[in-house]
Amino acid sequence: MMGLPDWAVQAMSVLTQAFILALGVLALIALVFFIIDRTQTSDAIRRNYPVVGRFRGLFTTLGEFFRQYFFAMDREELPFNRAEREWVYRSARGEGGTVPFGSTKPLTPVGTAIFSNCAFPPLDDHAAATQSLQIGPTAREPYDAPSFFNISGMSYGALSKPAVRALSRGAARAGIWMNTGEGGLTEMHLDGGCDIVFQIGTAKYGVRNEQGGFSEEKLREVAAIPQVRMFELKLSQGAKPGKGGILPAEKVTAEIAAIRGIPAGQASISPNRHPEVGNTEDLLDMIAHLREVTGKPVGFKACIGAYGWLEELCLEIRKRGVDSAPDFFTIDSGDGGTGAAPMALMDNVGLPIRESLPIAVTILERHGLRGRMRIIASGKLLTPGSVAWALAAGADFIQCGRGFMFSLGCIQAMKCHKNTCPTGVTTHDKRLQRGLVVTEKSEKVAHYANTVREHVEIIAHSCGVAEPRLLRRKHVRLVQANGRSIPMTSIDYMPPDENSPAELPTQD
Repeated sequence: MMGLPDWAVQAMSVLTQAFILALGVLALIALVFFIIDRTQTSDAIRRNYPVVGRFRGLFTTLGEFFRQYFFAMDREELPFNRAEREWVYRSARGEGGTVPFGSTKPLTPVGTAIFSNCAFPPLDDHAAATQSLQIGPTAREPYDAPSFFNISGMSYGALSKPAVRALSRGAARAGIWMNTGEGGLTEMHLDGGCDIVFQIGTAKYGVRNEQGGFSEEKLREVAAIPQVRMFELKLSQGAKPGKGGILPAEKVTAEIAAIRGIPAGQASISPNRHPEVGNTEDLLDMIAHLREVTGKPVGFKACIGAYGWLEELCLEIRKRGVDSAPDFFTIDSGDGGTGAAPMALMDNVGLPIRESLPIAVTILERHGLRGRMRIIASGKLLTPGSVAWALAAGADFIQCGRGFMFSLGCIQAMKCHKNTCPTGVTTHDKRLQRGLVVTEKSEKVAHYANTVREHVEIIAHSCGVAEPRLLRRKHVRLVQANGRSIPMTSIDYMPPDENSPAELPTQD
């Protein structure tokens, strides 16, 4: 230490003592963990390998994030891969959604949809943007929906307050509708002035009386709001068909509890179906009642598995008259998303939209109801290719949830149900919500919606039609197991089986 000033010697002495103390504290902590791990009985790894065994849980947790940034290829991740997310991010930033060099999307997997471009597409000045389409022509207040691409049902509760505000403002800027989800209507939904589709879930949140049943008075109050343009009766959801909505207790704040009419701090579990709706006759009765009370278009949402009931519904409509038909049918995909659902349902139950949409459209066409009931497709349809496919398969509109979550900044952290979303999209933690700046994110929501529509129009024009709703199944080819593709028109989506009556009455 010769030659060093006294203050330097003292500083080194303090640092040395601090280092020794830190080692001692670490050794003490390791000893405590060793005793805890060796004596606990729930985890065999920690019991056999005390202290060291704890790293397994740490690496398992961190692996999800490391894979996203370092190990997974652009097209490998689920439910959405990096290429899809990055496309949404670029579109939301207003960068046009263009990419360089070449596609990373493999075109060989069975079922891949490839659009058939024509040799002589319409010139730019002959192409057209998609026009509005009316829903509910027999309602007292029909809805002329301006956009084929809209925001799917995501409730306040599942989403945070700033997220709902940003979606509302972005939807207004883009001229698209916003579905409330089953959590009821809030001032955040109305904040931006966008068109609203009010979803009535099985728990009747927002139109619920003190006993938990349906309140006609509250329904009239909601219907009197000009921004509310349609009502959607939710029968089932793609991520959890046969199970009602689930909002974990940690996300049921006092405000959300007041909006929903439930106790704060307790999990919000909706019934698995509407008690009033036990068959197709009940469904039509309830839709007719809702339409009469509200004066606005009313439809229903369901995930399709068995589809014999759709045949029965169409037969009942024809018996009652075409005016009794629901104004729209929202088809949710079996691989749809949610804030929380049992893995047993999410992984195994319900047909994906790639099969259920053509089946439903075919059934409605066979009964002459295709023009009366508008079809809304929902479930992982967040890129122009998937949206264009849905239109070609017969959808009139597309609803998307997770694409708009990405436009808000979602990074697919998979923490939606834990109230710890790092981007503030699905958490009610004020500290985490600070990251979501409403004015900034609302612009990104609008950019994303506009880019999707623009690029779907590009696909339509490439196929030789003037606008997206003129796309048909003949414009799509599907890759087969032998590596070759066949026209979508050559696939029979309604083979005879136990779900379908052997004979149907001829159409009038």
